[in-house]
Amino acid sequence: MKLLIVQTGDALPALQTRHGDFPAWFRRGLGLAREKVAVTRVDAEEALPTPRRIDAAVITGSGAMVSERLGWSERTADWLRTAAQAGLPMLGVCYGHQLLAHALGGHVDYNPRGREIGTVDIQCLPAAADDELFGVLPAQFRAHATHLQSVLKPPAAAVVLARSALDDCQAVRYAPRVWGVQFHPEFSVAHMRGYLHERMPAVNGEGLDAQRIMGSVGASPHARAVLRRFARIAVQN
Repeated sequence: MKLLIVQTGDALPALQTRHGDFPAWFRRGLGLAREKVAVTRVDAEEALPTPRRIDAAVITGSGAMVSERLGWSERTADWLRTAAQAGLPMLGVCYGHQLLAHALGGHVDYNPRGREIGTVDIQCLPAAADDELFGVLPAQFRAHATHLQSVLKPPAAAVVLARSALDDCQAVRYAPRVWGVQFHPEFSVAHMRGYLHERMPAVNGEGLDAQRIMGSVGASPHARAVLRRFARIAVQN
């Protein structure tokens, strides 16, 4: 198997020093050896392979905003649309989730409910019960999240699988083996605390209590299990 990580941005510099960049976080979460994973930096204008040359793809988060319609982002959206039509198993995370929604006809913009950050409660919806990726998860679990934009309207053919208090589209199935999650299954507790520490002035400036949120950060094993489950699905492709 060869899984492609479509990298759309960088992890925070302070976290890269100790933990590496996003591809390393995902590879560890997926449980794959280095030789099983390829990386394309689309935000650095690296060319994506044709979907038939890979077995699955994961699309990372980014500091960019989908609504900016950046050139590299729009070109990646075109590739995602083609890959989804070709039946390639894909998992989009945060920005990757939003970009899939945008590529397939949904609407992405700033969440009118505001920033979501910290370890949040995810509630699975009835459609998740028989979903190939989400069917093994409990009805409610905790996951790490940090974002300003959201999928405000999913594509017409999409199925919403999970929500949170601030986001109605925490998990979406866009096609039979194409999913997006707004939360970060690749994050550890250290990653989440690092992002919260970096965003603390902005969080407090928006009337939130960053220290309280920091105190509620905790392990998210069920969210992290989504990556291993996706890797097993990709192998079966």
